[in-house]
Formats: sequence, structure tokens, C-alpha cells
Amino acid sequence: MSKFEKTLKDARNCTLCAADLALGPRPVLRGKPSAKLLIVSQAPGTKVHYSGVSFTDRSGDRLRDWLGIDSDMFYDETRVAVFPMGLCYPGRDAKGGDLPPVKRCGPLWHPKIRPLFANVELTLLVGGYGQVYYLKDRRKKTLTETVQSWRDYMPEFMPLPHPSWRNTGWLKKNPWFEAELVPELRKRVRKLMRA
Repeated sequence: MSKFEKTLKDARNCTLCAADLALGPRPVLRGKPSAKLLIVSQAPGTKVHYSGVSFTDRSGDRLRDWLGIDSDMFYDETRVAVFPMGLCYPGRDAKGGDLPPVKRCGPLWHPKIRPLFANVELTLLVGGYGQVYYLKDRRKKTLTETVQSWRDYMPEFMPLPHPSWRNTGWLKKNPWFEAELVPELRKRVRKLMRA
């Protein structure tokens, strides 16, 4: 077993946060060392918790649309890796939204696993949690400002809003996202998928 396989197996068997997880631990992450695109997401939702497969929900439909790729390409682990800041579903808040990723998960697993994706050419920071972790003091005051400044983080990173349907209002208020950023995102993803 390679170091990559062993480390992912260890992550998938992690139960460190079991007491904090409403549905118990079920770490969800995917990818192979050859992946050129890395998606750093927030944490699995309930559908993903039950399916055990990243982005098998409406957010995944929207994200694949932004990327301009179909499910077959998206789930080709030799090309696309998905590595959330929280590997397990964190539960729901009082308003019915998902809780934030458990805070100790990202700092535990990202330093161990991210270096093993040695062929990644573009990392999508989907939502604020990945942006905070990877961009640190380079990020702007708000998620909107950070995403608007996406050119400042290229070619390594591209910050995106979360593709949740709860963010439909954000997309309407920020038409530049789909007019400017999404076409560039699709262009870069197409290039990576051909390589």
C-alpha cells in the first residue's frame, strides 16, 4: 500500500470527532495522485453523508455546471479530487442549515493529505472555510471581495462561493460571477481535463 493509499485510508477511518457529529463519522473524500484539479469544499451534507460520494446533491449539480463538465469527468478520481475542510457531515443548526465543518478536522488532515496530491495544477476553494485556511491573510474582508479578486490567487487557487441553492440570491446580486469568472473557470478546467 502506498503512502497516499494509507493516508486516505486512515482519513476515511477517522472517528476523532464522533462525539460532535449528529449522524456519526463517515469521512468523505476522493481523488488519486494524478488528479490535476482539487476541489477544497466545506463539509458533506446529509445526502453526501448517506451516499458516501462527494457532491451527490443539488450543490454538485450547480458546481458541475460552473465547471462545464459532466458527472463522468467530475467523478474520475484520476482527474478530479475532492477534499473538504470537514470530512464528515457536521449536523444542522437551528435554522435548518448545515453547521460549519468541525474545526479540528481541516488542520489535522489537510497538512497530511494535500502534499500527496502532487500533480494538482488548480485548487478551487469552494466556500469561505477553504479560503480562510489556504489564503490566510491574503484573503479580503468578505467572501464576495475574495471571489471578486480571484485573479490575485491564480494560477494556484481560484476562490468560489459555495454552490448551495441557498446562495441563489448571492448569484443574482453578483452577476459578474457568471459573466466573468465562470467562463474563465470552464476554460481552465477544459485545459486540465485534456492534459
